[in-house]
Amino acid sequence: MGAYCDENLSFSPACNLSPSHDLRLSKHVHDNVHGNIYLDPLSLKFIDTEQFQRLRELKQLGLAHLVYPGAVHSRFEHSLGVYWLAGEAIQKLKTYQGLELGIDRFDVQAVKVAGLLHDVGHGPFSHLFEREFLPKVLNSFKWAHEQMSADLIDHIVDVHHIDVESEMIKRVKEMILASSEFALPKSAKEKQFLYDIVANGRNGIDVDKFDYIVRDSRACGLGCSFDFHRLMETMRVLGDEICYRAKDYLSIHKLFATRADLYRTVYTHSKVKAVELMVVDALLKANSYLEISSSIQDPSEYWKLDDTIIKTIETAPDEELRESRDLILRIRRRNLYQFCNEYSVPKDQLEHFKDVTAQDIACSQKNGGVLLQENDIAVSNVRIDLTRGKQNPLESINFFKDYESQEKFPIPHERISHLLPTSYQDMIVRVYSKKPELVAAVSEAFENFQLKIYGVKAQVHATPEKKKRENSER
Repeated sequence: MGAYCDENLSFSPACNLSPSHDLRLSKHVHDNVHGNIYLDPLSLKFIDTEQFQRLRELKQLGLAHLVYPGAVHSRFEHSLGVYWLAGEAIQKLKTYQGLELGIDRFDVQAVKVAGLLHDVGHGPFSHLFEREFLPKVLNSFKWAHEQMSADLIDHIVDVHHIDVESEMIKRVKEMILASSEFALPKSAKEKQFLYDIVANGRNGIDVDKFDYIVRDSRACGLGCSFDFHRLMETMRVLGDEICYRAKDYLSIHKLFATRADLYRTVYTHSKVKAVELMVVDALLKANSYLEISSSIQDPSEYWKLDDTIIKTIETAPDEELRESRDLILRIRRRNLYQFCNEYSVPKDQLEHFKDVTAQDIACSQKNGGVLLQENDIAVSNVRIDLTRGKQNPLESINFFKDYESQEKFPIPHERISHLLPTSYQDMIVRVYSKKPELVAAVSEAFENFQLKIYGVKAQVHATPEKKKRENSER
């Protein structure tokens, strides 16, 4: 286990016992969010593989570290965190309701392994690879990292001859896919609540969010008032579903609101999106030569793809990669695509909103002056919600009154507080100029587009004259 050693994570033999874990059979890692995490023997067999160790080379927040320097934590740390919280959650349910629910060692192990491996198939640069790059190179073929996680699990078991029941692997894959469009029919018909723990397709409350909300907030130096411990301590299974005390309604709302704040301030920060747009362009230009997208259906090749693809492009001498290399060099030298302006789509227009394209902006320029081309402009359509689109996610959650009650019920938002939002989704359209000297022209075309679509300028204020002037003088 000596391979595990860095400033945040250090492994050593476990020396304590607890009633719910035989820690003599575990190793432990000291995590900077959860403290000591104990790793069971089966989980270690997956961790000590090159496919899982790849997660060290995937930054959890992709390119956000170029704006928030502390955001360099990896999916390796996050996966260990979700493993630990999944184990804690199922152990708490077993302690309080184990006999009633029939929770056995098989269930506990499956939930823990699902937590550990839920992101093993994740692509580079957070969700950029899956949501921004692949849709531009695949012809209507749908790909999701959850499905690749399931495929990689089979690959790891086969290659490393891991001795594990086939039924266990089947259950683990079902749990990982539970909240995705590739969800499988659940084989544990009498224990549906097990699928609420790692990737909750019912209402979005799961230990994956518990970990990344706290971990990402800490790494970026942001405060986080959401406390998942309270929810884990008081949750209860009623009618084969994990339910929460009615008095914890606002704590659950804080989970979704904190996630939305992270999306607004970190994940979709205007500078982060500028860098992402440039990396997508670099990957698209390099794809035919490096065949970056060719491995997405082959786990034996896919695991070799990680964030270091940028360094490969940057240091390769090949002429075929010159344009991609130039874009990476621009990022290094902070010569980024220039943010021109943004607007929030009016609430009454959200339902029929179609993504704005660079062509839409280019076609909105007036005659005379600089002639803008479509490839001079980049557009980012940013959707921020509370996990359920325009729906209130809390209306998908069931609550209970107290521990003596056997009744579960939803709580309509109007019965709680009139200070909570009445809209649950934002759509922000951002426009960037790929060339600094075109900021003024792109900004004007963007304003014309807003006038044409909405009859008014929906942006909060005009692009500052100083920004137009400084960039035109470069």
